Amino acid sequence: MKLRPRPDRYTTEFFRCLEVERGVSPRTLLNYRHALAKFRASSDNLPGWLDLKPDDFRRYLMKLAAEGLAKPTVRLHFAALRTFFRFLSERFSLKDNPLKQVQLPKLGRKLPFVLTPNQIDELLGAPIRIPKEKQAPVWMPQRDAAILELFYSSGLRLAELTGLNVADVDPYSESVRVLGKGRKERVVPVGAPALTAIQHYRHAAKIEAGPLFVNKARKRMGSTAVWSLLKRYLRHTSIPQEVSPHKLRHSFATHLLDAGADLRSVQSLLGHASLSTTQIYTHVSIERLRSAYDEAHPRA
Repeated sequence: MKLRPRPDRYTTEFFRCLEVERGVSPRTLLNYRHALAKFRASSDNLPGWLDLKPDDFRRYLMKLAAEGLAKPTVRLHFAALRTFFRFLSERFSLKDNPLKQVQLPKLGRKLPFVLTPNQIDELLGAPIRIPKEKQAPVWMPQRDAAILELFYSSGLRLAELTGLNVADVDPYSESVRVLGKGRKERVVPVGAPALTAIQHYRHAAKIEAGPLFVNKARKRMGSTAVWSLLKRYLRHTSIPQEVSPHKLRHSFATHLLDAGADLRSVQSLLGHASLSTTQIYTHVSIERLRSAYDEAHPRA
């Protein structure tokens, strides 16, 4: 059964703030609406938002656990609730935030999967190496090559890449202008192979302005289409099938740190608001160094 949030002045103002003032993505809005609606639907005896107590949330936490929800999913639900209650504290003078006293299940550290440089080379060469799909435009392999090259060259998020326009790419300064999370703009350097691939694709597809990456109908590509093309090319490589577009972003960051880039620079390139988010890649690099040490050092 589809959950429908109960409209009230608090949630109405909250979602207006998220959409208009903070510029969150439609997907985030949908997730937050679902999380708040699921909480309200968890019991018929819940008081109003400003009268909730820590025990109300502890009971909800136990209910989610009984439903068998994974820990990351539970934490995502509570992330939405925490954001909402911070908003209530700021805008509606909520004195005691009940969620401050609620302990969430801890997650074990899971290091992101990272492709090796050889695997990157194998994947990036796939669009030109394998036969194109039947009925596909002749320029599609060049487009796909440009997408994969740009992903790895710049470390963009999937939504950032699909949102690019032709005018966002500056071949003279070798950079792209990106609109990231929270509508924050940043400029990211792009390597020569990616710029060359983009130039070849634009020439073959006669792309002069508007969306940079288009589909057969000459409309802007969506996230699902990029996922599909990546899966297609992975079938022609030795790379595990669970690789997602985001894994190219992981690989971008890790390879930079492996080569000596400083953490602050990588944070800026990725568009992370917090340095702690970027620090996960330092652990990946250390693990890779330890593995190389164990394999190569005679006294390891």
